[in-house]
This record gives sequence, structure tokens and C-alpha cells, in this order.
Amino acid sequence: MIETPEIVKTSKKRVSCDGSTDIPGGAALGHPRVWLEIDEKGYVECGYCDRRFVLVGGPADGAAAQSEE
Repeated sequence: MIETPEIVKTSKKRVSCDGSTDIPGGAALGHPRVWLEIDEKGYVECGYCDRRFVLVGGPADGAAAQSEE
């Protein structure tokens, strides 16, 4: 079974990702830090780890909640 990418809800349109959330050892085991901008779709995905950042109250906010169920 394929594990779905992590979804992170945020109130900011500009986010950073280094792939180290919940990894013991931090960024050393993640990926280089990248800055991502949420666009009119209401979400952005990290090109390294596929983590999806969803803007709270944005167009993708309801869709993210449905896909988690």
C-alpha cells in the first residue's frame, strides 16, 4: 500500500520545508531547505518529499480534509 504524503495546514502563503518534521536527528536526515509559495489553488507540494502545505480557509482546505478521511 502506498503511503499518502503528509498534509500540513498553514495560515501563511510562504512556507519552508526541509523534510525533517518528526525525524530524529532533524534536518541532517531530511533534504535541503526550500521556500514554497502557495498559489491560487490553495496548496503547494514540496518537490523533495511531496509534503503538501494547504492554506487554511483556502480553496484546497476542504479538499484536504476530505482526502484525510
